[in-house]
Amino acid sequence: MTPNVIQHLITGGDDPFLPKLKNDINSANRIDITVSFIRQSGLSLILDALIDALERGVDIRILTGDYLCVTEPVALRHLLLLQESGADVRVFETHNGQSFHMKAYIFAFSSEQGKSGGHAYVGSSNISSSALKHGLEWNLRVALEENTARFDEICRKFEQIYTHSSTKRLSNQWIEVYQQRFENQPVVLFSGWEKEETTLPPEPNAIQQEALKALKHSREMGYRRGLVVMATGLGKTWLAAFDSLQLDSDKVLFVAHREEILSQAEYTFVCIRSKAKVAKFTGQDHQLDADMLFASIQTLGKQHHLNKFAPDHFDYIVVDEFHHASARTYRQLLNHFKPRFLLGLTATPERTDQADILSLCDDNLVYRRDMFDGINSGLLSPFNYYGIADQEVDYQSIPWRNGKFDPDQLQNKLATQARAKHALKRWVELKQVRTLAFCVSKKHADYMADYFQQQGYKAVSVHSDSSIRRNDALSKLENAEIDIIFSVDLFNEGIDLPLIDTVLLLRPTESKIIFLQQLGRGLRRHLLKDSLVVLDFIGNHLSFFRKPEALFNVGVSKRERSEFIRQIQSNTLKLPDGCYVNFDLQAIDFLAKLIATNIDTQEEIYRSLKASKDRRPTLAEFYNAGGEVQVIRQQYSQWLNFIVSEQDLSVEESECFSCYKDFFKEIEVTNLTKSYKIVLLEALLELDGFRQAIDIKDLSMHCFGIIQRRRALLDDLPDEFRAVDLLEGRAVNRWRSYWKSNPIKAWTGGNKATDQAFFKIDDERFQFIGDVPENEIDIFLALIGELIDYRYMQYEERLRKEPPVQSRPKADVIDINSVRKQRIPYFQDLKIACGFFKTSQHDEDSVHKVALPEHYGRLDSERHFIARATGNSMDGGKNPIKDGDFLLLEAITPDRAGSISHQIVAIERQDVSGDDQYLLRYVRKLGQGEYELIANNPDYKPMRATEDMRTFARFKGVIDSDDLTDA
Repeated sequence: MTPNVIQHLITGGDDPFLPKLKNDINSANRIDITVSFIRQSGLSLILDALIDALERGVDIRILTGDYLCVTEPVALRHLLLLQESGADVRVFETHNGQSFHMKAYIFAFSSEQGKSGGHAYVGSSNISSSALKHGLEWNLRVALEENTARFDEICRKFEQIYTHSSTKRLSNQWIEVYQQRFENQPVVLFSGWEKEETTLPPEPNAIQQEALKALKHSREMGYRRGLVVMATGLGKTWLAAFDSLQLDSDKVLFVAHREEILSQAEYTFVCIRSKAKVAKFTGQDHQLDADMLFASIQTLGKQHHLNKFAPDHFDYIVVDEFHHASARTYRQLLNHFKPRFLLGLTATPERTDQADILSLCDDNLVYRRDMFDGINSGLLSPFNYYGIADQEVDYQSIPWRNGKFDPDQLQNKLATQARAKHALKRWVELKQVRTLAFCVSKKHADYMADYFQQQGYKAVSVHSDSSIRRNDALSKLENAEIDIIFSVDLFNEGIDLPLIDTVLLLRPTESKIIFLQQLGRGLRRHLLKDSLVVLDFIGNHLSFFRKPEALFNVGVSKRERSEFIRQIQSNTLKLPDGCYVNFDLQAIDFLAKLIATNIDTQEEIYRSLKASKDRRPTLAEFYNAGGEVQVIRQQYSQWLNFIVSEQDLSVEESECFSCYKDFFKEIEVTNLTKSYKIVLLEALLELDGFRQAIDIKDLSMHCFGIIQRRRALLDDLPDEFRAVDLLEGRAVNRWRSYWKSNPIKAWTGGNKATDQAFFKIDDERFQFIGDVPENEIDIFLALIGELIDYRYMQYEERLRKEPPVQSRPKADVIDINSVRKQRIPYFQDLKIACGFFKTSQHDEDSVHKVALPEHYGRLDSERHFIARATGNSMDGGKNPIKDGDFLLLEAITPDRAGSISHQIVAIERQDVSGDDQYLLRYVRKLGQGEYELIANNPDYKPMRATEDMRTFARFKGVIDSDDLTDA
């Protein structure tokens, strides 16, 4: 319908201009605006409406001026972002005392019947908060139908000034010059209220301040990459902007997978860094000089685009929402750039979702705060969650393909009167004042809005084809003019809705991230609400476990899901302060029946994880979800063989795996006494070393850089290299020699005659033995990367456990029956083999404190500990060690290793499955770097020490069991 054509005077005060302005922006198909100045406080009031208009294809032209330097540069930066999205923005340059005082807003409309109309406002309102909301302003509206001649005259005058020789197209360069004038020239204002219009950038909230400190500390520790996990609503994009300032970075790159995320990030960064030149990367060379560049991974990830930038072009890189793309997608980009710091961001709810992400950030989890942390800190609203039985829909009868319901059949099952009646009944029982409802499709949203309207409620449907605009609907909901908005996906993320107090979830959710984003729309704090009511419909399908997986961090195994159901039934769920959860009995019954026949095998864990992610999980994700990789190997020989059995490798991936399965298995099971073997493989990935031979000096130096970057690996280095982060002079040659005698030797088959060589050295160049076809190389590298990520995760988890004796307090002396004794730890599950290597899974929870008399010497619980011997290989000689003896041991650490020759030491290595093994032996040095391990019992032959063995403790003596006392 054509808008009202009656001529009208808007006077401000009780008759504000803003509602009329937004209404016309939401209805127009052409918008022309010219004002003498624009303040950020006013632009922010209409920005969402202008963005919505551009998204639906409206032509927008905006003209402002530099008169008296009143227009704010930060507003111009935001206008530049509008221009990037399709608007045409110009500025009028005033010279020689010329003034620029015009204020006109012109809107053209067309109805569905093809009739045209229009409104033109001419008056006193510039774009500022005061002018649009509460200031006394006079603006005369001229309607096209009421006075065509006058309307056309206003349009002609606008055209004349818009094409005037003094108008310039807005650009980064123009803003940069204007910014200097704005800051250095005293601003002459028209009235005192203008001083209150200045918009200051926001300050970090409490959680962001904690994260900033953690990021700073992480860099001080030497990390150059790190991951931050922050729940929706806690402001992770704002954090990135704050941290880029904290690092004092000149060039910032922000990478994401979707245009919407990039656009939202641009507006956020501009608010914080209003002086920086900003651009969205489309492949054009002129964008290369931007201070802040925002790029999609799909565009920038291509090698010919990466080649436009030097590796150190950006000193700060942000990669948002890693979880939306595989690690494979990002490796090329991360291998190319060498920033001062790279920040990975995600709101993903559980650590299995972070496995691939964390590996790309050097396994450096800098900071994590989930939704519950946000609620407990007072930054997010508490919630009352109701799990409602979706009793009107049989989800088992809806076809399920590729991790999703058939969309047409799902829509037909949900858009029914019985289901709408059930939803309305529960909504009326539990709702508060302002509700946002999420539906499965446009048809479903329209159906629900119509049904609620028929029952007498003020409801609207909002989607890309709806008559009401998103920002208009939100304004009406905020003013309580409507009760409920039914939407599909327009409100998933990026919209701040603090007044929403009820969320109605009427659809199954394939993505845990989307579920949390939808929930997060109502978690913003507001004075008018005490808590958020969440009405979530739970159906009889396994996919509905994704919601508790996301909200309550429930695992995918039968045991974890059963425990969750038990906690619901016993009301023992751990919740933030002020939160409440209630599941219908029938909803609990749905969930319980779904897992009643579910066998918790490794295959089932994998399949549940796959269903939860809508893709095949990586080995690292399976491992982090509690999957037992060793069991998989026992049954299927190797991980990728198992994936083949699940039919989850493509034809191309299967062919690649078939050709190189021995190499893939070696990566998966190779012994890792140190991290060196996988560091070398990662270096080859980053240096494109599977396509070409790499100079050993370049390779070894790059490996050193990886160890410096992955700070958890520094303890693997000998003392002479551990304290430095840059090798120079003779140290380069010493390092190259050291590296050549360790992982390079191992990968070329030099450690054992039985080792299979997968690489060779030719003219001091390290080369893969194999010629991977170009059409397979990307798949080949991706599979290697997946296995490397797992081995890093497995290895660094061992490091985090640390030898317990290093983390214990010094032994204190106590009196037991008037005898002074010293307390040290006894690890009941740590068996030191006196025979052949024996697997002994050490668990710190098994530690037990015991006391020893002082005649055993001065003991230190940071170094000394007790373990049991098993076997009889050391049962011989002058000091036999028998099966079952209690052994007093002293941990060997890099800073106090000393000589181990002619001593009995405990040696650690891994078996082919990656499990730890321990052995006790006498060490005899044979030559430079060569050692032999001798048993006391002559029945056991000497064995050579190999690179995969690590001495972790020195034998001090056998303890008389009568001397042991519980402490």
